[in-house]
Amino acid sequence: MTTIVRRPKVFGVGLIALDLVIGADAKLPVQSWAGGTCGNVMAILAYLGWNAFPIARMNGDPASDRVRADLGRWGVQLDFTSCIPTGHTPIIIQQIRRDRDGFPTHRFLWSCPRCGQRLPSFKAVTQDAVEPVAAVLQGTAVFFMDRLSRAALTLAARASADGAIVVFEPSGKSDEKLFGEALQLAHIVKYADQRLSTAGDAMQSGNATLVEVQTLGAKGLRYRHRLGRGVSDWTHLDSIAAPRLVDTCGSGDWCTAGLLAKAAGGGRVGLRSGGQEAVHHALRYGQALAAWNCGFEGARGGMYAFERQAFNNQVENLLKGRPSSPPVKVKAGPSASVACPACPPDRPRITRGRPTPTRRPSTKAHAA
Repeated sequence: MTTIVRRPKVFGVGLIALDLVIGADAKLPVQSWAGGTCGNVMAILAYLGWNAFPIARMNGDPASDRVRADLGRWGVQLDFTSCIPTGHTPIIIQQIRRDRDGFPTHRFLWSCPRCGQRLPSFKAVTQDAVEPVAAVLQGTAVFFMDRLSRAALTLAARASADGAIVVFEPSGKSDEKLFGEALQLAHIVKYADQRLSTAGDAMQSGNATLVEVQTLGAKGLRYRHRLGRGVSDWTHLDSIAAPRLVDTCGSGDWCTAGLLAKAAGGGRVGLRSGGQEAVHHALRYGQALAAWNCGFEGARGGMYAFERQAFNNQVENLLKGRPSSPPVKVKAGPSASVACPACPPDRPRITRGRPTPTRRPSTKAHAA
């Protein structure tokens, strides 16, 4: 008799972008991958065996074509990536450099180096997306959000009513009212200390929060929970040392995905039954994923370098305190140009900051 194993289902709403990654080695071409917090978490969870459904407003421009192709490569479900009204897909340029001591640093660019205009930015999903998505929310284990809108909160509430864990990973407090409602709805709240230390009221009476995670960069993280009697004290977890330090971008997204992969597959009932011990081990797994990710350029570069079994072995070694650092072979593709709708057609294409002539109008972001 064949046993059918159901893959946990996750929906995500928030920042899904095209990442253009300019690496530290000037000889290598620019890489283009799907990115953004929500985009990364969805791709990683699909990589870890989940059915992942991102919700976005891609309009079929070259940037969205690249994002959809990359997400589809990892098995991400694309049913709700073109919700109306559609719009240009956000584009983020990441530049990786090394400081005087040889340590990697990165910065993000939000303007087009060709024309100087702001690159397409995030546009929240609207109420038009609610009914089509809500119709298939049944059986969802996790509803993830990192950017807020009325539609996002409506969908989160419906998923919660069906037993899903609502996960809120804020990047800031752009709207106090929506932010407060999100804290009331969310069962897991995770944030970076340097960005949002004021989110420490997640455990206040009236909120649904069961687990609160505050990341502390190289110092690790701390968490508290409400899975027993009352609110627990903070528990600190030291970071896991990265076997190779190339780029830290995206490591927080790997930590989130690891936590969800190990503790949230059974929805809210499973989270409660697993208790503090399951959360502790899940966070430790997430920290191992974050440490592993530091060995590659880009937020998910390691996914393109190793097969799944090699990935599993390396993460297991990190958890056992036996880190390994095998050679990395990331297959580089052609250079990427910035898909900027504002660019005049006669402007030169820029690769790594140096203009090169182009013979015909093009705003295409070439696949990496």
